[in-house]
Amino acid sequence: MHTPAYTDHLPGRTVMLEEEEFLYCSGTSYLGMACNTAFQELVVEGIRRYGTNYSSSRRSNLRLEVYRQVEEQLASITGAEAAVTMSSGFLMGQTLVQVLRGRGRFLYAPGAHPALWENDGAAAQANAAIPFEEWATLAVDEVKASQKEEKFILICNALDPLQANSYNFDWVAQLPEQKVILVVDDSHGFGVTGPGGVGIYPQLCKYKNVELIIGSSFGKALGVPAGFMLGPRQLVEQVKASPYFGGASPAIPAYLHAYLQAGEVIREAQERLQQNIKQFRQQLQRPELFRYIPGYPVFSTSHEEMARHLHRHRVLISNFRYPTADSPPIIRVILSSLHTPADIQRLAAAVNEFSPDFVL
Repeated sequence: MHTPAYTDHLPGRTVMLEEEEFLYCSGTSYLGMACNTAFQELVVEGIRRYGTNYSSSRRSNLRLEVYRQVEEQLASITGAEAAVTMSSGFLMGQTLVQVLRGRGRFLYAPGAHPALWENDGAAAQANAAIPFEEWATLAVDEVKASQKEEKFILICNALDPLQANSYNFDWVAQLPEQKVILVVDDSHGFGVTGPGGVGIYPQLCKYKNVELIIGSSFGKALGVPAGFMLGPRQLVEQVKASPYFGGASPAIPAYLHAYLQAGEVIREAQERLQQNIKQFRQQLQRPELFRYIPGYPVFSTSHEEMARHLHRHRVLISNFRYPTADSPPIIRVILSSLHTPADIQRLAAAVNEFSPDFVL
């Protein structure tokens, strides 16, 4: 595995490393909003209106309308009863865990993000090595076998962005009514998956036997340094009453302003991303080298030597151990809306030259 590379600028479709330009196919900025000039202009417009930060509490007696407007829009486009934003997805997750503590026993799916861990995360990491489908079966059995009065909080991801695996949620229908709060982390789906990029909420809200909560980072596809939660209005109000919510600085309002104004910018980026995914798939000669989800920009491979091969072609892909230094390496080709058709052609050509038997 290559040692980490350092750069003094934000990578976009390319990145400069040791005075050489590399095609950048890594990171989680799927829609490229951080480098999208139209979106940047909307952020600047927001800064002129709201300043660089809002140094106050959301519980202050003077409140900015932009928070209510964004939360109402999030609820409207997803179909959720209510939404709430905070300054990061991690803080949103930790606040949610504190609010839910005592309401049931936490059951963690493999790959659950540390933002949603309770205590030291021992329970969350216990199932790290089993497949999601196996965990779901075990979770259903455990809930069904429990005492009638016992409640559960099931925490899982909407998909696996590391190994590029989609999840089937049919098992949710088997859970007993009023026994489960289902918390789904949609950080890597929101903006990219679901109708119009609204994520997984419309798919899961049909399950009326569980109380559904969606938590998400705003900082992946949408490029907004914030986090949000979708769920029942009563729970959203409990989050807003929490000291974690009231005591934390809120999301930077300039970015939320940009999000509200960026509908067409986001739609165009979503269309370009889908075009790039389609082109890459069409030009791949051996798609079996990858695991991928249709319409999703992550292509995962078990061939670590592919990263070295592409590096020789001045293409930088995701190649690091996660979530700890002792974890197996995660090797992924990640597309973004910033890539041009010529970029995709260059990437596919380099991948097509790769042989699994290649040794550096």
